[in-house]
Amino acid sequence: MSNDNTPIRVLVGSRNPVKIGAVRNALAPLFPGRLVECEGMHAPSGVHDQPMSAAETREGALNRMNFCRQNGEADFYVALEGGVDVTEDGPGTFGYVAIANGVDVSVGCSAWLPLPPAVYEALLEGDELGDVMDRLFNTVNIKQQGGAIGLVTNGHATRESAYTQAMVLAMAPFLHPELYGLRPAD
Repeated sequence: MSNDNTPIRVLVGSRNPVKIGAVRNALAPLFPGRLVECEGMHAPSGVHDQPMSAAETREGALNRMNFCRQNGEADFYVALEGGVDVTEDGPGTFGYVAIANGVDVSVGCSAWLPLPPAVYEALLEGDELGDVMDRLFNTVNIKQQGGAIGLVTNGHATRESAYTQAMVLAMAPFLHPELYGLRPAD
């Protein structure tokens, strides 16, 4: 990215305000003095509505990011995909982020949130995490608010804060392209 004052245009592969806000919150401090313009667009994930593995979640983020690249003009193309998986520590939820600046791509992952066994069981039956949490906590559309993370951490972390951190970490190759073997920005 050049050091001029032209706005940084970002296409986000979602219209969810939490995801768009996380992208804006991550990028604005990385480019001080530059206006970051984030536009959300519908971008199909090509995976299940509730990805149930890390691989499927990563694939969904990459698919959404590639859709943005193929259907718009921007400085960065970003997609975030929330998913669920099981490790030796039990079930959990997390998010993948995929970022492209044209040719170069960086993929990152958010922190892992352990899920209650009953929530995971409902997901195995085909429900989406946001819907399960809405029923459990008597909320409405929590996935466009604090998310499951906000509910089970009593608001000390949120879906947006987790995605913001994942975005910042995934931006490292673009901030230091020489260290990652990327082409320097114009």
